[in-house]
Amino acid sequence: MQANLPHSFQIVSDRLFEQDIPLIHKLPELAIFLANQIKNRYLCPLKQKTEIPDLEQKKKIYFASDAHLGAPTISDHRAHELRFVAWLDQIKADALEVYLMGDIFDFWFEYKHVVPQGHTRFLGKLCELTDSGIPVHFFTGNHDIWVFDYLPRETGVIVHKGPYFPVIDGKKFFLAHGDGLTPDEKAYKRLKALFTNNLAQKLFKWLHPDLGVGIAHFWSRKSRESNQEAETAKFQGEENEWLIKFAKNTLKKEHFDYFIFGHRHVAINLKIAENSRVCYLGDWVHHFSYAQWDGETLELKYYQG
Repeated sequence: MQANLPHSFQIVSDRLFEQDIPLIHKLPELAIFLANQIKNRYLCPLKQKTEIPDLEQKKKIYFASDAHLGAPTISDHRAHELRFVAWLDQIKADALEVYLMGDIFDFWFEYKHVVPQGHTRFLGKLCELTDSGIPVHFFTGNHDIWVFDYLPRETGVIVHKGPYFPVIDGKKFFLAHGDGLTPDEKAYKRLKALFTNNLAQKLFKWLHPDLGVGIAHFWSRKSRESNQEAETAKFQGEENEWLIKFAKNTLKKEHFDYFIFGHRHVAINLKIAENSRVCYLGDWVHHFSYAQWDGETLELKYYQG
């Protein structure tokens, strides 16, 4: 029977049955030995595990934008969606928060009883993340401006319809999709005012969804065919980038450590002042890029999956 004991308890057994020492003299030594064995074998490993709380392990915050799910110019919608979902699945292991910063859908409109078909795997992944306790922030962009109450109610995302200014690890962040921030965008601001007008939204809801979604996709396709987006999807230089100029002007009034924007379809992480940076998130059409905050550094990364 002794041969089947664990090694540490085999030592105890051998010690007890030593013939030359009275049993009463062995008990204090054996008690100390057993206490140390229990501590080292069972208590110390537990202590090592609990000394690193979950929040220490899950300390990264992720930012992404411009997936344009469902865009008519994307040839394989399933593969496109699966790639974005695979990235979300990859980051869920260490994500404290996720910021999806606009134009995640190429078009989104919530009718009273209908939403655009597709995106099922992405919506399911959003639910999985929020159900597990990971806050997911969803910014509306210029393509998916018509998020009302269905998406947050169904998936649990936190919707932002304008800039958001969180303080993260003591650093001030300016987060926005990037559209309509500068005074030079007068034509776009008038168009956005129309799109966000309650009466205009009600009138659009009266259109049959097949017609409404068809019009939206036609508009999106024509916009790309006219190269309006392609021409601006190149870095124009620090002095010519309107969002960088906007950030620098903002710094004259209020300090921010990081400005993070989508919208530009350009991936850059640029120092613009002694303690301020601008990050363009790129997109998930060509760059497959995202930003990662680890508590100290904001890094622009590229998904390789």
